[in-house]
Amino acid sequence: MNRLIKYTLTVVLAVAMSSCHIYRKYELPADENAFVEDYRKATEQPVDSTSLEYLGWEKVFTDPILQGYIRQALANNHDLDDARHNVEIAQAQLKGAKLSYFPSLALNPNGGSASYGGSHMNWSYSIPLAANWEIDVFGKILNRKRGAKVTVEQMEDYEQAVRSQIICGVANTYYALVLLKQQLDLTERTSVIWKDQVESMKAMKEAAYVNEAAVVQSAANYWSIMASIPDIRQSITATSNTLSTLLGTYPREWEVTSDLSFSLPVNVKSGIPMSYLAVRPDVRAAERGLAAAYYVTNSARAAFYPTLSISAQGGFTNLLGSMITNPGKWFIQLAGQLAAPIFSRGQNIATLEAAKAQQKQAMNAFEKTVLSASADVSDALAQIANIEDKKVALDQQIDNLEKSVEYTQELLTLDQKTTYLEVLTARSSLLSAQLSSLACWHTQVASLISLYQAVGGGR
Repeated sequence: MNRLIKYTLTVVLAVAMSSCHIYRKYELPADENAFVEDYRKATEQPVDSTSLEYLGWEKVFTDPILQGYIRQALANNHDLDDARHNVEIAQAQLKGAKLSYFPSLALNPNGGSASYGGSHMNWSYSIPLAANWEIDVFGKILNRKRGAKVTVEQMEDYEQAVRSQIICGVANTYYALVLLKQQLDLTERTSVIWKDQVESMKAMKEAAYVNEAAVVQSAANYWSIMASIPDIRQSITATSNTLSTLLGTYPREWEVTSDLSFSLPVNVKSGIPMSYLAVRPDVRAAERGLAAAYYVTNSARAAFYPTLSISAQGGFTNLLGSMITNPGKWFIQLAGQLAAPIFSRGQNIATLEAAKAQQKQAMNAFEKTVLSASADVSDALAQIANIEDKKVALDQQIDNLEKSVEYTQELLTLDQKTTYLEVLTARSSLLSAQLSSLACWHTQVASLISLYQAVGGGR
């Protein structure tokens, strides 16, 4: 018997030594692409809580009105609530995987009686407590537990991605509403000026400075501006409804700021910093998916090795063999089992091959996610770099057009060989430039918000 035990332990240890790779933790595999190695290095860097990728949303969006809307959206959004529940589900599954290390217990009381040929009824009963414990010699439970832990982390990444989308979505919609209301205010103020322009043209016609064509042309421009106001109001209503949906409430009008100052509270790095990508929730989730596939492959490898389990049964019974005794007696039974797969080897090979293929797919998905994330960051950085130059040019254009309107109006009044068309053209160009400047401001704000979202902001 001792020889048999020693032989069994020797076999178990030999198999365990040959399968040591199934105990290894996941590490990002070596890859020919340089960006994967750059990503690995970025994940090993210490966290800088003052950098953009770790900056809390309250420090980025300092407008108190907007902050109130974001808090309301985070409290009411169903997608974020579902993401939180997914984390809870994954945590429950992880808890179940951890409990697999402990023995399972079962209480199964039973009793019965039989009579043959009118014999006396002899009642038998048994109150057994059974325990079964699978010893995780070959990492089957270990890899399931590690895979479940990775799933929890992946669900947390998804939750952060949803949170970031909500925060930045509310901010984008809010500033779109700010833009529209600024456009409405500018257009309404311009319409008043154009109305006065029409009256001026009528007075100048009476004084024989201009003809009827000047009057009707200025009136046509005035009504063109008036016709654009309902479109802006309709856009305000539609954008307000979008904001209402994001905040989880019925459509209504929303208060917005008139302050057009907005900038990130940190200096934006040049190039495409890998540290930006390493904390993006979708990139992290893609790597967690790769880790989960790695542990599935390890589990498939572990299926080739034996399962070692120990069982015990004890309790109180009055049935001992074929004898019924009263009172009953206590009993205990111990057993060990080593089960090795033989005829299922072909199925295990197929399962392992499928797991390896899925691991390669997860690697491809991870690489594509990193590349897509780098494109998002690059787009946002390029737009931020270019929009500032455009804004400077537009400001210069507006300054010159304001002078042009003033000079042409004076020249027309003084009859200095200036036509009414020059005055109307100057005013039209000024309004167009002012609207372009507002649109440029909004593009700049949207670019900053996009960059913040691109680096996974919203903590």
